[in-house]
Amino acid sequence: MKKRNVLIVMLGIMLLAVSACGSKKSSNDSSYTNKDKWSEIEKNKKVVIGLDDTFVPMGFRDESDNIVGFDIDLAKAVFAEYGIEPEFQSIDWSMKENELNNGTIDLIWNGYNITDERKEKVAFSEPYITSRQELVVMKDSGITSYKDMKGKVLGAQNASTGQDMIDKNPEVFTDVIADNEPVLFDTFNEAFIDLKAKRIDGLIVDNVYANYYIAQQKNSDDYAIVETPFESADFAVGIRKSDKELKTKIDEAFKKLKDEGKMKEISEKWFGNDQTIQ
Repeated sequence: MKKRNVLIVMLGIMLLAVSACGSKKSSNDSSYTNKDKWSEIEKNKKVVIGLDDTFVPMGFRDESDNIVGFDIDLAKAVFAEYGIEPEFQSIDWSMKENELNNGTIDLIWNGYNITDERKEKVAFSEPYITSRQELVVMKDSGITSYKDMKGKVLGAQNASTGQDMIDKNPEVFTDVIADNEPVLFDTFNEAFIDLKAKRIDGLIVDNVYANYYIAQQKNSDDYAIVETPFESADFAVGIRKSDKELKTKIDEAFKKLKDEGKMKEISEKWFGNDQTIQ
């Protein structure tokens, strides 16, 4: 019996040791977000940028399936300053902060608005474009004011700034729209399909996306844009809070690209005018 008791005690000690090792590893894994990765990025000449590849004209796939857009050109120009070629990776937009903080991607860069809620999860670069949320409807819907959405079906992209605005300002929409909540879509492309098919009556979307998307449609005159009382917000790059040097490098490159007129040139290419913040 004594030998058995000794064996049990020894097994218990071994299990505790294994558990401690596992906890230590887990702690090390979770500390990933406390590591500044700039030296690694600079050494490997590689930075991974996460995006929703349907968000025109910021970052999207063209007819040849290449990822193009304003943010794509801007990111390439920024990292060209440091001899680094960015790699663009499509992600589930609703999981973007998780993807960033678990190390799957290094940056969120795709028409990413600065919000107080997001500031709790990530750091932001200096802003470079101001956007606002608009209500897009079909012109024959008779909707000319956001108040006309009473009893109507409203769409928004899941985890988008539009959804955040709706959630934080229930008096604007959720008190009047059908079922008091919007229909959520994974992408704006899907939302616009449902809008055109009249499965939803209105869609909350960034003005830069709305203006570009509608301009590309053969039936662009069938759409109407209605202003909302939501405050404007700025686009910026989402960065892990630990990556302070990476943030500094991006901000320094932004300043240089503005001073040299390169950022203006990229904006004129995609928007026809300079929409960047001076």
